[in-house]
Amino acid sequence: MTLKSMKSYSVLSEMQLSSTEFKNEAYDFYKELRLAYPVYPISLGDLGNGWLITRYDDAIYLLKDARLKKNMENVLTENENRPVFLENEEPLSKHMLNSDPPDHSRLRSLVQKAFTPRVIFQLEDRIQQIANTLLDKVEYKHSINIVGDFAFPLPIIVISEMLGIPLEDRQKFRVWSQAIIDFPESLEVNNEKIGEFAEYLKFLVHKKRNQPAEDLISSLIQAESEGTKLSIEELFSTIMLLIVAGHDTTVNLITNMTFALLCHPGQLQKLRQHPDLIDSAIEEALRFHSPVELTTTRWAAESFVLHGQEINRKDLMIISLASANRDEKIFPNADQFDIERKNNRHIAFGHGSHFCLGAQLARLEAKIAISTLLQRFPNIRFKGEREEIKWKGTFLMRALEELPLCFKA
Repeated sequence: MTLKSMKSYSVLSEMQLSSTEFKNEAYDFYKELRLAYPVYPISLGDLGNGWLITRYDDAIYLLKDARLKKNMENVLTENENRPVFLENEEPLSKHMLNSDPPDHSRLRSLVQKAFTPRVIFQLEDRIQQIANTLLDKVEYKHSINIVGDFAFPLPIIVISEMLGIPLEDRQKFRVWSQAIIDFPESLEVNNEKIGEFAEYLKFLVHKKRNQPAEDLISSLIQAESEGTKLSIEELFSTIMLLIVAGHDTTVNLITNMTFALLCHPGQLQKLRQHPDLIDSAIEEALRFHSPVELTTTRWAAESFVLHGQEINRKDLMIISLASANRDEKIFPNADQFDIERKNNRHIAFGHGSHFCLGAQLARLEAKIAISTLLQRFPNIRFKGEREEIKWKGTFLMRALEELPLCFKA
């Protein structure tokens, strides 16, 4: 995709941004936008029209800018009608990711104690046990699909155990999570899946009310029963967010990091020879193939000018974390994968008040997953041709459809 061909992209739509074609060409496209069009027009259907932001410094600035609101109701005046998408809000949208202070601060405070460094450290042995068990299951086959066999089940088991979700229900979350994350080709199918998710959460909350346990859902139910801390809608939405955000980013981190290492055999060999580089390698993987490609929506509460472009009140703003993390002005040789990169100031987990609550958990899961994979299967390699591996067409995330690998006994 070049500037000459951008006539067909005069306004980017959600379908274009969600396409596999865009994912394949995105880094080159972002590079040209950073150079010439750092504020680029987009249209997201009922959500509205707005702008795609691609430069690092702009991303840092806007992610902390109080003029941008996550809840569009905080942008509307008393005399303005609610947009169609607010009238038909999804049943699971009243969570901290869609809220502004003081609601955001209140909601975040109810769950952040479950993600303190002390709590995360205590999970290390259990995560290692899960990783070993998952790899035991594929060892005899001499092959592994990183997504389905390893990267998905590991974090979903961890977050499910934290929340107190029954083992037999966890596989359902992969379908439900995609329905929430993706901009759907079929809104009817998407709404049906989200409705199924909502019904399941009602059942789960009812069960936990009658049989509370030492888990995060039981703690949230207690907060909801106290009335002023959490509404019933916020309870369901918060549980949903923890399930989805608690595993999906990590799935992409583990998968994308494995893919990047195999695509750069010199860096893979360096990590094998110097396993103490694992922390630095994880940070570089987060930068190089950011698991979350685009932020969720923000709306301008007032008009302002950015790089000569008038941003109107109610315009939506989407920030490309993937582009910011490849900004040449911040990261020398930005398109090179370097596991020893110094001063790696990536924003793969966001920035400001909405910085990812589970960042340290994701890092720990990735550290254990990648280290264990390379220790157990030191000669792992692509199964089939590398060119057959495809990026998934999805709006928010950078995710591989599958990553089939093989190894010798």
